[in-house]
Amino acid sequence: MMTYDTLHQRLRGPITKALKGELQVKNTLALPRLEKVVVNVGINHSKMEGKEMQEYIAESLKRITGQKPVFTRARKAISNFKVRSGMVVGAVVTLRGKHMEEFLDRLISYALPRVRDFRGLSAKLDGRGNYSIGINDHSIFPEVPPVDAKQIFGMQVTISTTAKDDKAAYALLRAIGVPFKPSKPEETGKGAKEEKAEKAAGSPDSSVSSGPSQSLANNSSKSDS
Repeated sequence: MMTYDTLHQRLRGPITKALKGELQVKNTLALPRLEKVVVNVGINHSKMEGKEMQEYIAESLKRITGQKPVFTRARKAISNFKVRSGMVVGAVVTLRGKHMEEFLDRLISYALPRVRDFRGLSAKLDGRGNYSIGINDHSIFPEVPPVDAKQIFGMQVTISTTAKDDKAAYALLRAIGVPFKPSKPEETGKGAKEEKAEKAAGSPDSSVSSGPSQSLANNSSKSDS
């Protein structure tokens, strides 16, 4: 019977060995590591009115992350967005240590595969070794029971690493198992550019070929007259 290795075990075993070979780093302490995971939910009062919805968001985040969220409040009043000072505008959970590793393990192994028509995540990072994932439907997590359509809310998951650049952070996230979209080969990109160049080169020829026919037609009409 096969045993499932948790992310906590893999980070201290095969993932460390793979990163050493890929990044060519001998010192284990110099490898990029996971620092924290921030789960953020924005509360839109036009769609999420009432304390009941806020309590439901807090309870759902507590089930998903295993930690009680903290509500964030607006510092200034913005009349265009109908926001008053002190109004609740979001809920945030910051995960570290084993809670972070367990959440990422569930997110990658169970939640993301449940997304309808899932084709992978974008490989764009923020330039500082951090990566954000936008989730439109919180019910992809198996911890949440089936809900009504009015209760569905989205969230943003930000993964912070100790990597100094995106290359090291991308290697770490890929080793963890983040399902990135497959990168397109360079040949296909060159082929597309060549096709565009050929079309652009072909368009002047077609305009030139249509020019003499129009002039001949004009000359024949003048001779008939």
